[in-house]
Amino acid sequence: MTNQLKLQQLIKLLDLTRLSDNDHAGAMDEWLQQQADAPFSPAAFCVYPQFLGQTRLFIQQQVWPSKLATVVNFPSGDLAADLVVAEVQAALAQGADEIDCVLPYRTLLAGHCAQVKDFLVLVRQSCRDQCLKVIIESGELSTPQQICKATELVIDSGADFVKSSTGKVPIGITNEAARIMLTVIAAAGRPVGFKASGGVRTVAQALELVRMYEEITGQLAKPELMRIGASTLFGEINQLLAATKA
Repeated sequence: MTNQLKLQQLIKLLDLTRLSDNDHAGAMDEWLQQQADAPFSPAAFCVYPQFLGQTRLFIQQQVWPSKLATVVNFPSGDLAADLVVAEVQAALAQGADEIDCVLPYRTLLAGHCAQVKDFLVLVRQSCRDQCLKVIIESGELSTPQQICKATELVIDSGADFVKSSTGKVPIGITNEAARIMLTVIAAAGRPVGFKASGGVRTVAQALELVRMYEEITGQLAKPELMRIGASTLFGEINQLLAATKA
């Protein structure tokens, strides 16, 4: 596969993410307009719930299709289940296509796996037919066994994707965590997506994650089953694609 084809494949996997603390509507509008002239579209825009309406209108004005995603139980993962369900319902009412929900990882670390499973099943039901990505916060899980267990719980709950990180803790995605998650996903009895997020800052790093995904799962990386969450790669990849055409 040529470099240009690899970059085109990669940009279609991106969840272009804007989760800046203390953000405001004016800054969000400026950021969205910076993306307007991009020749290639990301898989999704992932924004805080308060910016869903603004981002939905922007996407509707573009010629290329992108999904609209938001976060719930974010970033701490410790909200009560009924509050998270309310967050999901509000997000869907504002047009969200995809929900990225933080797994209650502290509950998992305390050994209460059944409680985590019940929470995830409830969130799955509240999402109805919309895409649910569950963030396990792999950097806070101290052993490979915990990463494995978290991934298994997400799969067993019926979620569509297992996602690595919020990007709000010191350790985001690592190759070790990705390999564990992908190995569990590959053994699942149904198609399960993988989203790498938290510190994916270079094209080389993103391409390595794609290589790992394809090697371990045996599947071609497509946005239906692989995503990469990043805030800066979209612009960089579009610039590289433009340079290869020059």
